[in-house]
Amino acid sequence: MKVIVFASGSKGNSTYIEYKDTKILIDMGISSSSLEKKLNEIGVTSEELDAVLITHTHVDHVGGLKTFVKKHNVPIYLTEIMYDELDINFNNHEFIDSDMLNIKDIIIDIIKTSHDTNDSNGYVLKAEKDIVYITDTGYINKKYFKKIYNKDIYIFESNHDIEMLMNSKYPHYIKNRILGVKGHLSNKDSAYYLSKLVGNNTSHIILAHLSEENNTEEKALDSLYNALNKENKVIDNIEVAKQKNSVYIEV
Repeated sequence: MKVIVFASGSKGNSTYIEYKDTKILIDMGISSSSLEKKLNEIGVTSEELDAVLITHTHVDHVGGLKTFVKKHNVPIYLTEIMYDELDINFNNHEFIDSDMLNIKDIIIDIIKTSHDTNDSNGYVLKAEKDIVYITDTGYINKKYFKKIYNKDIYIFESNHDIEMLMNSKYPHYIKNRILGVKGHLSNKDSAYYLSKLVGNNTSHIILAHLSEENNTEEKALDSLYNALNKENKVIDNIEVAKQKNSVYIEV
């Protein structure tokens, strides 16, 4: 199984997952040309993709989608609410209207996230290894804990350091938005959730969607390591997803 975070951050997000003959992309917040270049670097063409899953309609997650669908006939999976929000003429789309999808060799559980948009999803991709993908949420509903507990790989938001955010030049209303229940997970919140969720099966954590202005890799990692230590948990492979450089893991 291959997992490649092509880009992660406020300027664009996209993640590639491959298992057997199944190739899935989560979000297309980078340009269509940038995506095709990154796919070509791993020997994959856009036409080989089996699906593009959309988490929500903010531009850093769908910025390249309009151009992409003009050029390619890959199925785009999104909710009807997301579809209505996007001014895009889809030639191939599937509505996510239940709490589970099956795309070839991968079963996908749908996690509803809490963000300042009309609808947003996280995903749990289940195959030989299970992957939790959650970004852009102010909190995680406890009813989903069982679905996301003790999975193999977590791609998980660790957006901001609270102190850095509060001391930033951001207007007060933006600070409140980020800190709110429809905002983003702080390092503290992310570390808390992960420390409770990871288990013996967990081999990799990728911290995602770090703010360039209100966070650092060191602060995000320190928060996570401290929280894991308090729970006497050790995860051997922890990385930080970046805006420009891909993070690649194979399990």
